[in-house]
Amino acid sequence: MNTSMSSTSSIDKGAKETATDATSPTPDSAGDQPLAALAAMAEPSPRRLESLHERLEGTAWHEGLVDAAYVTIDSPVGTLLLAATERGLVRVAFELEDLDRVLASLADRIGARILRSPARLDVAAREVDEYFTGHRTEFDLPLDFSLSGGFRQVVQEYLPHIGYGTTRSYQEVARLVGRPTAVRAVGSACATNPLPVIVPCHRVLRSDGTLGGYLGGLEAKSTLLALEHAA
Repeated sequence: MNTSMSSTSSIDKGAKETATDATSPTPDSAGDQPLAALAAMAEPSPRRLESLHERLEGTAWHEGLVDAAYVTIDSPVGTLLLAATERGLVRVAFELEDLDRVLASLADRIGARILRSPARLDVAAREVDEYFTGHRTEFDLPLDFSLSGGFRQVVQEYLPHIGYGTTRSYQEVARLVGRPTAVRAVGSACATNPLPVIVPCHRVLRSDGTLGGYLGGLEAKSTLLALEHAA
């Protein structure tokens, strides 16, 4: 009788232990919980990543570790790349130029330490946006003409003097910069302008009023001229 009761008690106790084991975490699953929590902490949020990138930008510029900064922005003439050195805006590029090739060229000519830095180009991006929305007729940005030289640079530095909504012919520009016979050289300077839109080579036309060439394509040139005439 006593033996039977003892056996029944042992069976009940074993069943309870089995049920407890079934609902308790296994050693492996219990160990996974802190690991999962650590993984979640180790994976930074987008805001955290942005904050870290901004700190990297600031430190890199402060330590003189950056040759040029760049950002890409949307515009009515497509994606534009803006790049700047410590001296000022050095390059504006259209998407059809192949922006990867533009960055590679900048690395070759300016220095390999090129950093995407929206904060560094914030003022330039804002002024470009104001221009395209009709709220700006001239730019107040420091410019770096180190990608130009000689007569080309002379022409490019003159171009901002062509007022918003007005145009000049290649021949007129040649005369205004003191080289009246250098019409083709003026065309070459406009075609190789590293700062289109900002330095308004789109305002220079052929003598017969036709568009001539443009680094961003004739459609972009037409869009810019139409924008300015409509303002």
